Amino acid sequence: MGRIRKDPNLILLTALLGAALLLPLAIRSNQYALVLLTTILLYGVLATAWNIIGGLAGQLDLAAGAYLGLGAFTTGTLLIRWNVSPWLGMILGGLVAVGFALIVGYPLFRFGVKEVWYALSSAALVEVLRVTFLIWSQVGGPVERYLPYHEWSLYHLRFATYLPFFYIMLGMLVLALLVNHWIRQSRLGYYLMALGENEEAAEVLGVNTQSCKLEALAIYAFIVGVTGGIYACMYGFIHPNFFSGPMSTEVAILGIVGGLGVTYGPVMAAILLVSVRELLRAQLGGQLEGLYLVVYSVVLILIALFRPQGLGPLVRQAYGRLLSRVAKE
Repeated sequence: MGRIRKDPNLILLTALLGAALLLPLAIRSNQYALVLLTTILLYGVLATAWNIIGGLAGQLDLAAGAYLGLGAFTTGTLLIRWNVSPWLGMILGGLVAVGFALIVGYPLFRFGVKEVWYALSSAALVEVLRVTFLIWSQVGGPVERYLPYHEWSLYHLRFATYLPFFYIMLGMLVLALLVNHWIRQSRLGYYLMALGENEEAAEVLGVNTQSCKLEALAIYAFIVGVTGGIYACMYGFIHPNFFSGPMSTEVAILGIVGGLGVTYGPVMAAILLVSVRELLRAQLGGQLEGLYLVVYSVVLILIALFRPQGLGPLVRQAYGRLLSRVAKE
């Protein structure tokens, strides 16, 4: 009992990680369930990365699809043309995403573009890249470019089952959570939270808000870019539709619904909302096209009305009550 009282969070995280590692054994050969779980992890990684720029720094970024697409195309093109392993390609894809983010982000932050104007500017980047890659025939074009097929190749990151991708995406989620936790406890994290609350006041106190926002943007873009490389290998092809505006918006929604700045909030939102969306699509998509989106929207509205501060604080309160009960016993 003494150790539980000293470090209950570590025990809980270890238990959750252990459960996640054993989860595929429970579903066994059910590929649909495995795809669903991997998709939840994918959105969990993207939303957790978004939490750095959107939750901590308070910037409504809608460019996740841009960085995901750049990572996917970098990884896929290197593999298709020069047989470069995706393990290297995804790192280069992350760096390409960082370079693009800094090229675009520097003038935006330099000239004080913020709030709705920053959101619109970042959203426009996704569509600009999508159209660019549609007409850039050397690496893009309107037709899918398929990655080399391998039934099981760790070098090419190509498998006949989604199981390896589940564990790879789980590893990415753990890394994204650790990066979030590290940033939140660092000086950069305190600066980001300060400018997220009131940017003008943070500048008065001596915080270099432009530099802090660029650092947050670079870290966010790198994680999303690396994830884009895994995303391309998971689906086996690259296409300009990877530069997805709706996906970018949903990533931001997950970050907001999870609770701005709450490390584990986006993961909780992804578990709830992505699973609801996919299950509704499976059950209602064939009966009436678009009906699942109506139900999904109602779920979002209910959360906005009754939990406007997000799901993260709700989970924190419930966990705190549980710990107090255990301590009393």
